[in-house]
Amino acid sequence: MASEPEELFRLGNEAFNARDFFDAHEHWEDLWTDHHLPDANFIQGLIQLAVGCFHLTNANLNGARGLFTKCIRKLEPYQPARRGLDVDSLVAYARQSLEQIEGLTSAEQFDWSGLPRLEVDAGENA
Repeated sequence: MASEPEELFRLGNEAFNARDFFDAHEHWEDLWTDHHLPDANFIQGLIQLAVGCFHLTNANLNGARGLFTKCIRKLEPYQPARRGLDVDSLVAYARQSLEQIEGLTSAEQFDWSGLPRLEVDAGENA
């Protein structure tokens, strides 16, 4: 198991990009719980985003709705970017997902085409 914060962050990003939302959540949760980070709320927002997506894969629209709502509140203070990630796009995706969920009768109808890739901009270290 990785223990360095940078490695856990990277592994979470890679899992999220592979749509392995459960593993992304696990890596970020290890980062969040095992390390005292100044941006712990940001990491918690990523965890909530991943769990919201995970709920969608399990046809849990109410769970997804709740986690997307929570992640927006956690991520907004870190806009426009944090740890090299485009936080604006993550918040926008969560909002779009909430809007889309409101019009669905089943999670199978969810359109994943807007799912952002977590690409770290090496020039953005904050």
